[in-house]
Amino acid sequence: MPIATVNPADGQTLKTYDELSAEEIERRIARAAAAFRRYRTTSFAERARLVHRAADLLEEDQQDVARTMTTEMGKPVTQARAEAAKCVKAMRWYADHAEGLLADEHPAGTDVKDSGAVRARVRYRPLGVILAVMPWNFPLWQVIRFAAPAIMAGNVGLLKHASNVPGTALYLEDLFRRAGFPEGCFQTLLIGSGAVEGILRDPRVAAATLTGSEPAGRSVASIAGDEVKKTVLELGGSDPFVVMPSADIEEAAKTAVRARAQNTGQSCIAAKRFIVHTDVYEAFAGRFAAGMRALKVGDPLDESTEVGPLSSEQGRKDLEEIVDDAVRRGATLLCGGHRPEGLAERGWYYSPTVIADITPGMRIHREETFGPVAALYRVPDLEAAVELANDTPFGLSSNLWTRDDAEVDRFVRDIEAGGVYVNGMTASHPAFPFGGVKRSGYGRELSGHGIREFCNITTVWQGA
Repeated sequence: MPIATVNPADGQTLKTYDELSAEEIERRIARAAAAFRRYRTTSFAERARLVHRAADLLEEDQQDVARTMTTEMGKPVTQARAEAAKCVKAMRWYADHAEGLLADEHPAGTDVKDSGAVRARVRYRPLGVILAVMPWNFPLWQVIRFAAPAIMAGNVGLLKHASNVPGTALYLEDLFRRAGFPEGCFQTLLIGSGAVEGILRDPRVAAATLTGSEPAGRSVASIAGDEVKKTVLELGGSDPFVVMPSADIEEAAKTAVRARAQNTGQSCIAAKRFIVHTDVYEAFAGRFAAGMRALKVGDPLDESTEVGPLSSEQGRKDLEEIVDDAVRRGATLLCGGHRPEGLAERGWYYSPTVIADITPGMRIHREETFGPVAALYRVPDLEAAVELANDTPFGLSSNLWTRDDAEVDRFVRDIEAGGVYVNGMTASHPAFPFGGVKRSGYGRELSGHGIREFCNITTVWQGA
């Protein structure tokens, strides 16, 4: 079955690709296994040289790869360039820090003697061939934040990217090839989701990482569990954005617009539920709705566009159904809630939307909205805000706006999420661990925690 690049700005098919045959998949797995046997013994200095070279090439390619991402999945081109730049930064960070992050650890001397050892240490060794199943919404960043630490740890990668971004997937394979990595260190597999199980069950594949939907995560986790293989999952999110009376309301509202509309709202870590103290609700709601209404929706290749099309026609339909359900059940539209005139006839656009008066019976209260749609709530105090923030099956990240340190401490203690961002919006950074709890997944990416996820943590005990 062909894999196609369809431009979401106009619905036109740009290019089609053939899926890999079973024989070619076998050749690529064998190539990856052979590459690992050689690559795992390379020095950190050699790996760092190669990753730095890949970062330099990506920096040179920034304009072209940004255009590829934009035409494949609709990301505004300015945001696509920023994504490429973020990948360059992360690659250089891991090239510079991996050796220190994976340095041998030495237990305290007394503990070593108690064990009967003359010497003991903990060593981090690479696991092997890692299968990465990646989504379309950040088609470069999601891959690099896996690949940079995994490759610096001495692993090799097989990428099964989302089927609507094949050009970006092939670019990534070519990037590592041009940087000088040994053949087989990083390969793209142009395959459908049906081929994933066979690859994951192959004994030469050591582990898997997936970023994507909850159903996809459950599927990969169950297969890997049956094979007793390590997985890291980063799944959906319905992040709360809590605003308390002591906050800078003007800044909170401006940031809320960016937090909801980034990547046309198609981000797991985008703030989606805006939970506002009643004392500042009206002031925040007016500013927030005005900011969302003012966003420029248009051609993602236009430098001034802030919100592009959704990645697919089905994605827009799903979003419309959630919004229509809320309105039908009594919610109030503060802005948006429709397809923009003049654009929707050509591509898969949806207007930035703010919905108030949400009740628990509405789909928007329980489901992730993957597009520029915000749910707005009013609460009487922090206790109610935390209770509402936790009333979701997801637990990826969270945001709190306050100048009260006691409120910060209480929120950090009680929120069920993998991250807390105070007076700012959630963003991933190579130095900080990233991941969630509950149905947002498990394991961590980035930082030292991320690079160790795909390592064999080995105790080395030596007697006399």
